[in-house]
Amino acid sequence: MKTKIVFVCHGNICRSTMAEFLFRDMVEKKGAAERFEITSRATSTEELGNPVHPGTRRVLERIGISCKGKYAQQITGRECDDADLIVVMDGHNRRNLAPFIGSNGHKVSALLEWAGLDRDISDPWYTGNFEDTYRDVVMGLEGLWKGLSERNEK
Repeated sequence: MKTKIVFVCHGNICRSTMAEFLFRDMVEKKGAAERFEITSRATSTEELGNPVHPGTRRVLERIGISCKGKYAQQITGRECDDADLIVVMDGHNRRNLAPFIGSNGHKVSALLEWAGLDRDISDPWYTGNFEDTYRDVVMGLEGLWKGLSERNEK
């Protein structure tokens, strides 16, 4: 049975997309891709149908990861029901999930919580700093992998 993970940010063109493609790459390199279903979504409708932000695309391409064919999509209540984990990038994303989440609040965590940090991942849409976002996302994903691995060992 696959663990279904949905990464969520405001527009699904920067942070959540970066997390989706980096985590896919990570689990594939660890030989565990078959254990996961990984996607990303937005809480808003502002970017629906738009491709990945050029800044995120450049970061991913630099390390050999293609995100071609990815377009922003909004999360649905059904996806919240079906997901095992819903991983947000910041506190605003968590609050903006309210119309979709129903009784699934226990599935929601912030990505940097997995790295033992109590802060948000800055939105590069506003900061323009995709490298800082990349470092934070990687740190969170490494913590997520460790946490999921420890859960599976129990």
